Amino acid sequence: MAVGARSGHDEPDKRAGGAFGDDTTGDDVTDDGQAQPPSGGAPDGGTPDDGDEAADGSGRGPKKPRSFWKELPLLVGIALVLALLIKTFLVQAFSIPSESMMNTLQRGDRVLVDKLTPWFGSEPERGEVVVFHDPGGWLEGQETPTPNVVQKFLSFIGLMPSAEEKDLIKRVIAVGGDTVSCKEGGKVVLNGVPLDETSYLYPGSVPCQDSFGPIKVPENRIWVMGDNRQNSLDSRFHQQLPGGGTVSDDEVVGRAVVIAWPVTRWATLPVPEIFDNPALNKALSAAPLGAAGLAGALPLVLWRRKKVAARHTAES
Repeated sequence: MAVGARSGHDEPDKRAGGAFGDDTTGDDVTDDGQAQPPSGGAPDGGTPDDGDEAADGSGRGPKKPRSFWKELPLLVGIALVLALLIKTFLVQAFSIPSESMMNTLQRGDRVLVDKLTPWFGSEPERGEVVVFHDPGGWLEGQETPTPNVVQKFLSFIGLMPSAEEKDLIKRVIAVGGDTVSCKEGGKVVLNGVPLDETSYLYPGSVPCQDSFGPIKVPENRIWVMGDNRQNSLDSRFHQQLPGGGTVSDDEVVGRAVVIAWPVTRWATLPVPEIFDNPALNKALSAAPLGAAGLAGALPLVLWRRKKVAARHTAES
């Protein structure tokens, strides 16, 4: 009997799960029991591309990623829109063109101005450094640089400091309802309280070189002064204009909160502690209370005078 001869009846060539009596190919088996084609081949003699199309299910090959250069204009457009929204509603950069706020701010500093809080009804407060539009006549006769088209565009979307040179930056000293005054060489007096301004005044600068006031600031307006008092054309020098040197709250762009550039000058711009003095508000509220007391006492005085007059009439 030859080795490997059949036993006289036919047997199946294969069993479930593998070959019987024949060499196996060693191919892996997929989850559905179908054998994978050898490397570089296809199950039914097709090309590898046929298998890719079947896997895709749509008859097309996998999508190629979009080119970076095709997406770049979209990304730039989104960035410009975001920058414009931030500049319009959140913060805006401004450049300091003069020395009127030294040493707090120096010429060439870039400050970021908070434009968000005014949208929620926030009003300027004492001690804040604010940017405001020219109320009219403050910058008359002053030369202003003319920006080119690129500077105007970058300024418009907020990627450069504002090219609008009709803006000013000063410190709020008094708000609506306050009374402010100063005698030559003396301290600024706010609601009867002398202010110690040494923490932010330019070294060697006096609070006021010329006397002014007392001035009652109208409601919804502010009285502003520069920290470099001898080099600042602020509210003191515009009392002949409408508003008497005060600025409308509506003209205020926002509060300067931080020096952003140069990096060596980076700093926040907090409100000095002297403006947290409770006496400023007590003095402010004393006037309405005094007026109310006078109004309440007036009828009593008139009644007493009438009673005395009636008594004199009866005696005579």
